[in-house]
Amino acid sequence: MLRRDPWLLPEGVEEVLPEDAKHLETLRRQLLDVFECWGYEKVIPPFIDYLDSLLTGSGHDLNLQTFKLTDQLSGEVLGIRADMTPQVARIDAHSLSHQQVSRLCYEGTTLHTRGGALDKTRIPMQIGAELFGHAGIDSDTEVVRLMLEVLSMAGLKNVHLDLGHVGIYRGLVAQANLTEDQELALFEVLQRKSNCELAELLLSYAMPAELQAIFLALPQLNGDKSILATAREAFSAADASVNNALAQLEELADILHSYYPQLTISFDLAELRGYHYHTGMVFAAFVPEVGKEIARGGRYDNIGQIFGSARPATGFSADLKVLAALTKNNQGADDVIKVLAPIAIGDRGLDEKVRDLRATGHIVIKQLSGQQDQAEQHGCNQILEKSDENWVLVPLN
Repeated sequence: MLRRDPWLLPEGVEEVLPEDAKHLETLRRQLLDVFECWGYEKVIPPFIDYLDSLLTGSGHDLNLQTFKLTDQLSGEVLGIRADMTPQVARIDAHSLSHQQVSRLCYEGTTLHTRGGALDKTRIPMQIGAELFGHAGIDSDTEVVRLMLEVLSMAGLKNVHLDLGHVGIYRGLVAQANLTEDQELALFEVLQRKSNCELAELLLSYAMPAELQAIFLALPQLNGDKSILATAREAFSAADASVNNALAQLEELADILHSYYPQLTISFDLAELRGYHYHTGMVFAAFVPEVGKEIARGGRYDNIGQIFGSARPATGFSADLKVLAALTKNNQGADDVIKVLAPIAIGDRGLDEKVRDLRATGHIVIKQLSGQQDQAEQHGCNQILEKSDENWVLVPLN
């Protein structure tokens, strides 16, 4: 067996060096401040949890992404969180357990068994917000607007919003009286958007021709707002739940357009991200630089039922490390004063000066015995020198 170099990290696991860590932390604080200003209170779920709690309401994909281990105390199977949303739902349903609208936000490291196709990381830093206790267009609008505000505060430009509604597919499946196996097979084909496979599969189902026509049309129903009129015609044989979902999409798009006239909004009526736990509106944000969504969310009513309270819910999340990487070059000039202080053991005046400078936001690095480093090597732009019994800042040329 070849010996592995001790400095190597596992695939998909990366460390964050000082410059990037500083930007990441600054961005984290800024975005949490945005959440607070919108009335969202921060919660901190545990990094490890009972597996069934972590997978509540989720699908097969999250199960595959979750590291599992046996608790030496209880013998129960535990999981390391791959997504924090179910934990926040438990906090709302059980730990807080109140009836009023609840707004919660969170941020923390998650762990995936496999990295993504593009970013490869297995340790995303998930940041997000969830709104519990309201089922309606107002809460959907608030969460989408909050997501857009977060992306704007992060410094991202040219954001494109994609809207969908899983209620369309759910309504059509119910109308077609599909079995669980048929629904799963159809779902997988729609995910691949394979028209040939879709047509062949539908022929094997005992389904009215008008419903087959709707399912065949679904993969093509994506584009700008004009696609909604096309969908309305295509859904003429669909039941009320499908057309109500379509009307909700149009209403949300109109509201968002009134707030953001320049925002590019597209629609994908076959979009089934998170289908296993989403129950209504779904949305995702894109930027030209990245080939996948940079933030995503949607409605997932009743996920808290297993925790004792079936509450309507909607929310969104993003990977803070992705946002930081996209905005790294947008950082302003660092105007923080960084000072090198000399060794002066027992000099109370120097100690008090250093303490005062640090209290006012200056960075002060104390030299150590035998240290030969120069101020420039530490990035210092000023030094402390003694003048007439006082310690004063002296700029470096």
